[in-house]
Amino acid sequence: MSAAPYTADLCDEFEDTVRIAEPGFTTFGKKRRFGGPVYCLHVFEDNSLVKEAVSQPGNGRVLVVDGGASIRCALLGGNLAALAADNGWQGIIINGSIRDSHEINNIDIGVKALATCPRKSKKQGKGEVDASLYFSGVQITPGDYLYADDDGIVVASQSLVANR
Repeated sequence: MSAAPYTADLCDEFEDTVRIAEPGFTTFGKKRRFGGPVYCLHVFEDNSLVKEAVSQPGNGRVLVVDGGASIRCALLGGNLAALAADNGWQGIIINGSIRDSHEINNIDIGVKALATCPRKSKKQGKGEVDASLYFSGVQITPGDYLYADDDGIVVASQSLVANR
């Protein structure tokens, strides 16, 4: 996918159809603007499913991880972000914390997270794959498309790039 459209432009053009996440996410990674179909995970202080997901071909998708807004440990670090970039993921949204931000900022991937935390997560393999998610005032469902940049996160039920 070429560079994703700017979220402000999408909000102007598709005002009645897009859903917008509430502010509060920080942008990390070299890709400041990204978008694509979503792959959803619901986890809590356990990044085992995150590792499984980024180990698979991303095919231009965006991994959306609802970590319950916990900032007590990181769900993504430099190694997993590099693996995601190598496997073709466009970006990762973490409703929780990341670590190794200095490494992630040098990787060709887009990441948005609530915070940073140096503590690693548990590894118990718990969570839900392909889950319908609700956080930051927005519903995100498998099959949706997500677009993100420094201004925020926009979600739509279909690709907005093909319509431009």
